[in-house]
Amino acid sequence: MTRTFDAVVIGAGPYGLAVSAELRRAGADVHVFGDAMSFWMRQMPKGMCLRSSWSASHIGDPSSPLNLNVFEQQRAGGIARPIPIADFIAYGHWFKAQALPDLDPRSVTRVEAMDDSFRLTLADGESIEVGRVIVAAGIAPFAARPAIFDGLSPDHASHSVEHADLARFAGRRVVVIGGGQSATESAVLLQENGAEVEMLMRARKFRWVGRAPREGLFGPILFDRTDVGPAFVSHLVAHPMVVRALPRSMQRDAARRALAPGASLWLRPRMGGLVVSMGRQVVDVAQRDGRVHLRLDDGSLREVDHVLMATGYRVDIRRYPFLASELVARVRCVEGHPVLDSGFETSVPGLHFVGAPAMYSFGPLLRFVSGTEFAARMVTRRVTSGRSMPRETEPAVELQRATH
Repeated sequence: MTRTFDAVVIGAGPYGLAVSAELRRAGADVHVFGDAMSFWMRQMPKGMCLRSSWSASHIGDPSSPLNLNVFEQQRAGGIARPIPIADFIAYGHWFKAQALPDLDPRSVTRVEAMDDSFRLTLADGESIEVGRVIVAAGIAPFAARPAIFDGLSPDHASHSVEHADLARFAGRRVVVIGGGQSATESAVLLQENGAEVEMLMRARKFRWVGRAPREGLFGPILFDRTDVGPAFVSHLVAHPMVVRALPRSMQRDAARRALAPGASLWLRPRMGGLVVSMGRQVVDVAQRDGRVHLRLDDGSLREVDHVLMATGYRVDIRRYPFLASELVARVRCVEGHPVLDSGFETSVPGLHFVGAPAMYSFGPLLRFVSGTEFAARMVTRRVTSGRSMPRETEPAVELQRATH
């Protein structure tokens, strides 16, 4: 590929789509590699619904002609609330067709630094050089797996990110590790698909997250439309540049509160006879005779067919398989997160990260779809400015490690 681009975007999920569309709207010549909405199609289970509210589920600018409202108007039958994952995937594909009809579905297998540019190698062997790369490659490589389960075979233990359809567990006994949205919804879907399920969670009680306070008369006063974090904290988190300027103790507290595990109240009626063991954790694991034997911290035992870890994600950009180790070594990081300036640019000029890797520098909004608007605006401002902005040397947010 000999054409020169202003930027190349790697990834075509909500962040890749939003950033690319905004860049093109601003007149930038951008090329996008990736399979649109692939993570949502292949690594999230059928039947799932979005925890985020309608106002927090637009890709990019909610006032643009590519918002969720416009998509619903053009779609026969409308969209249910909460939003089914199948409908959100359809929205992403519609967005792609409108804004990026020439999306290149090839995957990037390697990115390495040249003297003043980057060389990208594609899955078919073609290579290109470009001066600016925006990584929007999602969270799949960051799946956090408790080390105690490392000795189990893939047939007996897996992370929730590995499943697009939980029907395969019908008739089997499954333990779900975790107590947040992913764990609770996975357990419900497993049970609805005919599995015998028990949830094991460290927390001593559920943290339920309801829609009513957000949609009521005082909803806009208590919660920002981005819908990340509890009452009032939501308004703070919705302004990443404000978060960036806060004392570190306040940044940490905002991140902790916004990312606290919780499950949507609309799941509660579907739990039925689901067995939930709270305040418990696994202390010993063995695999014998085709089964998994678990011992809990209260001394009780479990014998199951499979352990499903819904234990969240832990960012570490070294786990992106396409980034050359020599390149990653040049990127200033804190606990796996790249330290970014206001244009989402790393210590390596021309290399940007959006989405979850940007949380350290901009706060927890960047972990959610509602952060796509801010990321797209700030990256576009940098790319189209024609000059590098001064680099900040102090990272913004120290995130808590993923817990279940």
